[in-house]
Amino acid sequence: MLSLNNVEVVYDGVILVLKGVSITVGQGTITTLLGANGAGKTTTLKAISGVLRSERGEVTKGAVELNGRRIDGMQAFDVTRLGLAQVFEGRRVFEHLTTEENLVAGGHIRPDMREVRETIELVYGYFPRLRERRYQQSGYLSGGEQQMLAIGRALMSRPKVILLDEPSLGLAPMLVEEIFGIVRKLVQNENLTVLLVEQNATLALEIADHGYVMENGRIVLEGSAAKLRDNADIKEFYLGLNEVGSRKSYRDVKHYKRRKRWLS
Repeated sequence: MLSLNNVEVVYDGVILVLKGVSITVGQGTITTLLGANGAGKTTTLKAISGVLRSERGEVTKGAVELNGRRIDGMQAFDVTRLGLAQVFEGRRVFEHLTTEENLVAGGHIRPDMREVRETIELVYGYFPRLRERRYQQSGYLSGGEQQMLAIGRALMSRPKVILLDEPSLGLAPMLVEEIFGIVRKLVQNENLTVLLVEQNATLALEIADHGYVMENGRIVLEGSAAKLRDNADIKEFYLGLNEVGSRKSYRDVKHYKRRKRWLS
């Protein structure tokens, strides 16, 4: 459904951020992209969705394809019309609009208001809390409700693919589990395809089917979620576990010298 082949991204004509990134996302699956801050994960999502140009970035090499059609170089609104939506980090709802007005805004590419109303009801079915807050100004929603609204607004264009950027950021664990459970239901019931960027590697690998690890603008490791969960380096550097699967002590971490195997 979605693929990147040897993609390079440059900002301001000189700053090389992505260095030959290749990713494949299967239809109806959840693929996660793991990595530390500054690894290039969000830039990867923006390269796919077409918003790089607004930040003086450009795909200078390689290709991005959505359902077999090349989309790198296209405007973001044209990419949306082809069936791809991005949920940005930090929720970014229209705070002065009500919950329902935010959802209507998300359906702006669909001229038939009857279809828009049907999709709003679909969103309320997955996020019943939004129905309760439908007439409330979204700036006064809780963080979890705003995240639900951001995902719901993305669903309003009836995308085939959703890019989720750090959906757990700043949320309580119970809310995170609820939201990720709904995402899994959307994949199963609506045949949605999800590319998930998430620093909570434990949670991401529980929900995902496949995963990639990114460092310094490069993909350094990939595999099924189960395979990555069992990888010694992933346990050590992303899950906070030692090789026997127990939590490391901070004293051990302080004196630990092992290098990541993919840097050898």
